[in-house]
Amino acid sequence: MKLLIPVIIWASAALAAQPPSAADLLKKLEINYNMISDVSARVKLTQQKAGQGAKMLDMMYYRRDRDASFLIVMIGPEAEKGNGYLRVGDNFWMYRRNTRTFQHINRDESIGGSDAKADDFETRNITELYEPAKNADGSDVIAEDTLGKIPVYRFEVRAKVNDVDYPKKIYWVRRDNGLALKEEAYSASGTLMQTVYMLQYTEIKKKFVPVKQMFIDEFEKGNKTIVEISGISTDKLDDNIFTKAYLENLSK
Repeated sequence: MKLLIPVIIWASAALAAQPPSAADLLKKLEINYNMISDVSARVKLTQQKAGQGAKMLDMMYYRRDRDASFLIVMIGPEAEKGNGYLRVGDNFWMYRRNTRTFQHINRDESIGGSDAKADDFETRNITELYEPAKNADGSDVIAEDTLGKIPVYRFEVRAKVNDVDYPKKIYWVRRDNGLALKEEAYSASGTLMQTVYMLQYTEIKKKFVPVKQMFIDEFEKGNKTIVEISGISTDKLDDNIFTKAYLENLSK
């Protein structure tokens, strides 16, 4: 579940004049995903698991553009408040407020015991991870389609590297403005594992950011997570934010 994905509005006339290739669409997604400034925002996760009810997590997210460092500070629920996750360079730490200790973690570490993982908050170039899938004749797996009543392009990509969660994805993007509306993620065997819906966007400095997304677990039916983003700022962040000392001081 990848978060904080800004999307630039594409020129509608250009799309209408000539249907894009899957490579064009994938490159556009990469350009749209890449942040060009520091970012801070409040992120709320509401996780629903079958037979377990809802679990809510509230956090502040800070990302430094020049090296993609980021900090997550938990602000709710009370049991998680003050805990945090800090990524600087190749180092990734989890901080626990009650013991005031840092522990090295992997990219696939769960955030607050939720389905969200630490690597969901990373920024990676999508064209370095995926490439257009091909039909037997070498043509792109792409088609004009509709999602509800909205005209979209539907196209498929395959992983180029091993360290991705899903080796196959299918995207639905609007034909008129290029906004991504839906994504399906598949296992190596072709099993549908996750469906993502981008439910609401907001405009930030001529970019459109999905501020409400729904992640549906297709493997364990009945499980889903809703991600809501608010208070987005692109002001430059103080370098002191991306330090262990800053995280420790928050819990004093």
